[in-house]
Amino acid sequence: MARLAVTLNMLPDTRIVVLKVSDIVGTYEEVWARLREWEGNGNMPQTFLWVTGPSRTGDIEQTIQLGAHGPRRLHIVLVDDTKENP
Repeated sequence: MARLAVTLNMLPDTRIVVLKVSDIVGTYEEVWARLREWEGNGNMPQTFLWVTGPSRTGDIEQTIQLGAHGPRRLHIVLVDDTKENP
């Protein structure tokens, strides 16, 4: 996992994430366990931010706005690292 300043996740209109298939887990608990392993000694990162897609708000003139608190578009590129190379 790459370490980025939290504010960098809020700046782009389009967020592109490259993710290894082996890093996909099924539950939040598995995410927390991986983060503790990654940080070492059972520690959690100082900050953690879920970027799951465009945020929405209707607070601005009661008009739906996309990307108010992060990217407007989220693209995930999966890299299959689970198969052996021929």
